[in-house]
Amino acid sequence: MLVNVSSEIGKLNGVIVHTPGKEVENMTPKNAERALYSDILNLSVIDREYTSFNKILTKFTKVYEVTELLTEIIENKEARTSLINSICKNENIVELKEHLLELPLDKLPKILIEGLPLIKDNLTKYLSGKRYLLEPLHNAFFTRDASITIRDKVLIAAMSNNVRKRESIIMEAIFNFHPKLKTETVNPISSQFYNNKITIEGGDVFVPREDIIMLGVGARTTSEGVDFILERVKENKEKRHIIIQELPQKPESFIHLDMVFTFLDKNQCMIYEPLIKHRYDYRTIHITVDNGKVKSITERKDLLEALAILGLYLSPVNCGGKSDLWTQEREQWHSGANLFALAPGQVIGYARNQNTIEELSKHGFDTLDSKDVLSGKINIEDHKKFVITLPGSELARGGGGCRCMTMPIKREQVSW
Repeated sequence: MLVNVSSEIGKLNGVIVHTPGKEVENMTPKNAERALYSDILNLSVIDREYTSFNKILTKFTKVYEVTELLTEIIENKEARTSLINSICKNENIVELKEHLLELPLDKLPKILIEGLPLIKDNLTKYLSGKRYLLEPLHNAFFTRDASITIRDKVLIAAMSNNVRKRESIIMEAIFNFHPKLKTETVNPISSQFYNNKITIEGGDVFVPREDIIMLGVGARTTSEGVDFILERVKENKEKRHIIIQELPQKPESFIHLDMVFTFLDKNQCMIYEPLIKHRYDYRTIHITVDNGKVKSITERKDLLEALAILGLYLSPVNCGGKSDLWTQEREQWHSGANLFALAPGQVIGYARNQNTIEELSKHGFDTLDSKDVLSGKINIEDHKKFVITLPGSELARGGGGCRCMTMPIKREQVSW
């Protein structure tokens, strides 16, 4: 598959996901915060909800599983050695390298994601209080964050928290070594320009159109991260627009731009109105790049104005509806604004955000229950514009929605 994504809404041809496993339960209230969670999750409930999500994706596109891709690349000795070297260096566990290299190939992917328990065979280990020598990747099912497809290249995320950096290492290995995926990776950490202030996560990166990159700057992506992308854009010598939206550092539901803004159709988007339309203390900045130089840096009123100036006229749909601020806050917290487009005007989101779903209905989206779609009771071909509602009570407690759980690698071109 030739990796290429030049919009947020083009018909989806390929996506990478990770089905949650024991790593989401390998935590307690004591270490949940370190794992970037505000609560601990129930795997049995998540499994049922995620199964519906995955089956819906499979009806529309080719779905690649991280664990399967990882299993396939580690058959290549060069890929396996490179991956383990990178992980051990990053996590300062070089003494574990030989052990990992000697593991059976069918067990290694599981351990790299679910973690390797610590064997307490000396006093230091016994007193350490640690449970794992190789920590579980509690957030791995949010595949959006660790790598980002921008046109025909894949940007490897420079994660803001150490607990997630192995996710990026795994994704880079997959894209560098898997024979089914043809692309070139760009990794800030491998760049001569890297410094530890550079952080970039996929939830903050959008490709609205081939000539536009839209970025959130806040708790997870820094201005230095944006500047890294800016320098790479300048190298192409083409005219490009970079739109930046500042985000609050708190609460944690604002960690990424896609928690307050997602694209729905050629002319529609989902917004969390209190931030996107009314919080002018968080700036929207438009940078124009042409022929390898920054031509202008201009502040805009908001994202909608910035995109309209570039010819993307978007009618906003309000997360949580229009009538009540408390409802808006509640549904934004549970990823009401975090929808994912399967094609123009065809999106998926959590059923629990009832006011958001009702608002979509008012804006012309048919509401389709995932159970009815999967059972065949509803024929998708009878509906041109729709939102498929998914069970997500437990998934939402993990802190992300359908866009967070999907890493598109190929979309069809959009006829603007």
